[in-house]
Amino acid sequence: MSETPGVHSTGDQGTRSLAEDVLLMLFQPASGTIAGENVLFHVLGGAVLTDLALRGHVEVREERLRGPVVHAGSVAPTDDVLRSAWDYVEQKPRNAHTVLAAIGPGLRAPLLDRLVRYGDIEREDRKMLGFLPRSVLRLGGTGRHEELFEQVRSVLVDRTEPTARIAAVTALVAASGTLPHLDSRIPWSSAVIRRTRELEEGDWGAGAAGAAVLRTNAAVVINTLVTSTVLAAR
Repeated sequence: MSETPGVHSTGDQGTRSLAEDVLLMLFQPASGTIAGENVLFHVLGGAVLTDLALRGHVEVREERLRGPVVHAGSVAPTDDVLRSAWDYVEQKPRNAHTVLAAIGPGLRAPLLDRLVRYGDIEREDRKMLGFLPRSVLRLGGTGRHEELFEQVRSVLVDRTEPTARIAAVTALVAASGTLPHLDSRIPWSSAVIRRTRELEEGDWGAGAAGAAVLRTNAAVVINTLVTSTVLAAR
């Protein structure tokens, strides 16, 4: 098995992954662009690793000399994108920063393909100057983007108690550093900043996760992601 993970086919698994929802949240309908492209592979890698942690497919352990180390669980995920990442971790335990850097770069294209297939985003292939290929992205008609946005806004602004999934999506989008520019309906206030820090640290509320260990695993991944995105943005 190779050291660098590939991405398998992107068959519809029926259940949305965290990384799909994070990418959809970062899509900006007004411009047809994706926010945070300079740190996107870190963010999507973090979303996949968080998803694996929440589903119990990996465990992240803080080790004194190595920092957060990712260990594969005994059961492989069925989702093909998650399986690619799990295959990489299953080879041997690795530092979380190493995992993010390895699995992240190949995620944007297959995840965007999924969103297009679902109808959440529409893509039109055009040619500039008659021969240069260019893809134009538009918001699709499923309503999922707005639904996700309202759930995230409610968690950050109204301080509603999130589900584990929405808590993770919100924390991951916050970790991308794009929230101050994403939408004016989420004001970048001191209260929102405090709320994002709570979520990044795993303070999701009593009902957010069935098992505290899964929430803790996800928090370690997200905090690793915060460090990675800060370094990448410099």
